[in-house]
Amino acid sequence: MTKYTTGEAAKLCGVSVRTVQYYDSRNILSPSEISEGGRRLYSESDIRRLKIICFLRDAGISINSIKELLEGANPEEVITTLVDEQEKALKEEIKESQRKLSTLDGIRKVLKESDDFSVDSISDIAYISANRGKKRRLNATLMITGLPLNVFQWYGLFMVFVKKDPWPLIIWALALAVYMYWFVGYYFKQTAYVCPRCHSIFRPKMTEFLFAKHTTKLRRVTCTCCGYHGFCYETYGKEVSDNG
Repeated sequence: MTKYTTGEAAKLCGVSVRTVQYYDSRNILSPSEISEGGRRLYSESDIRRLKIICFLRDAGISINSIKELLEGANPEEVITTLVDEQEKALKEEIKESQRKLSTLDGIRKVLKESDDFSVDSISDIAYISANRGKKRRLNATLMITGLPLNVFQWYGLFMVFVKKDPWPLIIWALALAVYMYWFVGYYFKQTAYVCPRCHSIFRPKMTEFLFAKHTTKLRRVTCTCCGYHGFCYETYGKEVSDNG
């Protein structure tokens, strides 16, 4: 029967000699024989066991869990539990990594849009990043609430041009006016702005908010704390009081 030294076993499984020695020290891979000269010798069965250990370690399963699996009476039950636990842990790691990537992406976007970056700007980025999810949900809510009006608009147009009945379109126009009144007020109360100069979080006056130039992320408003007038980053800010 073929026997393999520690170095040969390591080479067959694509790991280092130190790794094989570590598994030996953790009592999950003991050599089947020790030569007269004290050399550890591994059998074909030991090599298969080492490959199993390496495979499970590549999957992220801990040494203690592998030892429990190899020594357990019900390996199928143990491996099922281990796989489920590891899958859950990896999904959490992926979720956390995605959150970090989102934060880095947010930093990059703010840097591109910032004309005067300073160390204090990092606090702005942190606030904006922390509220990005809430801002997206706000936009989604407003979009969904407006869908019925869009459908009713097409119905009104159909009634005007096909049935020669203008009333559905008139009712739609009145409903749209009411919706826009609510929409503007609600959006105003749910958003706030980050001043690039003093880095305060504020809400401008309603009249300025209505008529200010803006993009999807920026609005040209006046900071209620330092008086800066220019483009400020829009973010979720329901907790911010009016006018600062």
